[in-house]
Amino acid sequence: MSTFLNQSPVFGPVASRRFGVSLGVNLMPTTGKICTFDCLYCENGFNDERRTRDGYVDLDQVISALKQALEDMAKRDEKLDDICFAGNGEPTASPVFPAAVDAALALRDHYAPEAHVTVLSNGTQAARPKVHAALLRVDRNVLKLDTVDATYVAALDRPRVPYDVERQVEVFASFKGHVIVQTIFLRGSYKGRSLDNTDEGHVEAWLSALERIRPEGVTIYTVDRDTPAPGLSKAPRETLDAIAQRVRALGFPCTVGY
Repeated sequence: MSTFLNQSPVFGPVASRRFGVSLGVNLMPTTGKICTFDCLYCENGFNDERRTRDGYVDLDQVISALKQALEDMAKRDEKLDDICFAGNGEPTASPVFPAAVDAALALRDHYAPEAHVTVLSNGTQAARPKVHAALLRVDRNVLKLDTVDATYVAALDRPRVPYDVERQVEVFASFKGHVIVQTIFLRGSYKGRSLDNTDEGHVEAWLSALERIRPEGVTIYTVDRDTPAPGLSKAPRETLDAIAQRVRALGFPCTVGY
């Protein structure tokens, strides 16, 4: 499967490995990608290859599309497990993100009260007061932390905004447990640089960061589809399982995606 873009402002429902039957909320345009990271493994492709002149989706469009999707599912008597802010880039960078969260929560309460509202974010905007407050309101605040090695972050995640790993750990900890840390573990290399973050040095430092953050849960996974950068490969199942066991030994629930 090649890299792809999602429809906006709503896509799905899709069967999520982690969240069940999920409706995606995409605050970015269908025509391209707007992200504060430019990850080598991104399913949406490299930023430069997905440039668009279109801006973020208007709030009214988000509300209308989500309402319609929920009504359609209700008419078909389809069970919904999750409404997930994700899509073609970083959702929290959209100026309508806080209001879109409130709208999603209200619509969820009306049409699918048992469903969760989830945000998948790289965390670059999590310190902004309105974004931070919105992330506290959702059911699942899933924030990315692939490593605490700044040079590795620069090579793999390739931030396009100022990014300080130590500051990110502090911001994640400020959620007082209302955060799920999401981390990709992989092997391989790109342009001659090793991108293996499964070695003891990377894992031990990452575990120490988890102890400071005190998340309600941890999700680790590996690549499972084509990546825009060649040379990346899966972390072995046994390696992921061993890392997960170390996370659980610290007292944090941990799910694994192979």
